Amino acid sequence: MKNKILIISGPTGVGKTRLALKLAKDLDGELVSADSRQVYKGMDIVTGKDLPANSKQKKDLGCYEIDNIKIWGLDLVEPDQEFDVSMFIKVAREIINDVWVRGKLPIVVGGTGFYLKNLIQPASTIGIPIDKKLRQKLDKLPVEQLQKKLQKLNPQKWEQMNNSDCNNPRRLVRAIEIFFNGKNKNLLNSKQARMTNFKNNILMIGLKIDKNTLEQKIKKRVEERIKAGAETEVEKLLAEGYSWDLPAMSAIGYRDWRDFIEGKQDLAETTKLWQLHEIQYAKRQMTYMRKIKEIKWFDVSQKDWLDQVGKNVEKWVK
Repeated sequence: MKNKILIISGPTGVGKTRLALKLAKDLDGELVSADSRQVYKGMDIVTGKDLPANSKQKKDLGCYEIDNIKIWGLDLVEPDQEFDVSMFIKVAREIINDVWVRGKLPIVVGGTGFYLKNLIQPASTIGIPIDKKLRQKLDKLPVEQLQKKLQKLNPQKWEQMNNSDCNNPRRLVRAIEIFFNGKNKNLLNSKQARMTNFKNNILMIGLKIDKNTLEQKIKKRVEERIKAGAETEVEKLLAEGYSWDLPAMSAIGYRDWRDFIEGKQDLAETTKLWQLHEIQYAKRQMTYMRKIKEIKWFDVSQKDWLDQVGKNVEKWVK
């Protein structure tokens, strides 16, 4: 399995981890998480880590075991710490190389398409560092001023951004930051760039399902997480001093509890809002991942989808 990477992608709730665990057992593999919401410690129920009660973390790379299969890349940072795609690439490559050294197959699994794409082919802007002084100034500006500033500084970048990006203050700040700090800087050095040479040894599998079925699965998952103690988890994080304005706490499933906890809406409204945001997120995931041409898609509503996945993987391995 040297230099081979299997990637399992698709929207939230489609069954990526279940498939990845099965393939890991069949192929002597280990999982590498590519989920931007599961890197935070103490944020387990809402993000759907589904870890066994007796799981133990190994070193600082977030290693757990599920059904005797190692899964890496969970619980990497505290909720108030920065974590971005460049950090993901660094950690994921370290893990993948370790898995290779031990003669196993790394199976990258997750729905954060931006992470998956840049793991294989990092953009030139990935390694541009955070400028804390600049961010302190920009964070005080309203979205409208950030939009005008980016339009003036980098109109080409502004035109490339979709509607969601254009109205997201963090992404606007990052775009401005890249403009000021991005000249002649790139994440990749010669050693790190080696992974891009393995493109032909990478198989990317995407799972999909019809819209209505996926929406029902997502709604059920949210209800299950609420029963499992999502509210308690959010309250615990707040009690530990993590504020609503942190990027981690503004993620889907956490921000949706704010009005409930502040007594502004009931549980039914909170549930519907969380479900809606998860469904919208799944739609954005599919929109992004459909642009990744290397992904081979399989419809999990088809009776033979698992057999088809198996045949493709077997052919690729050989």
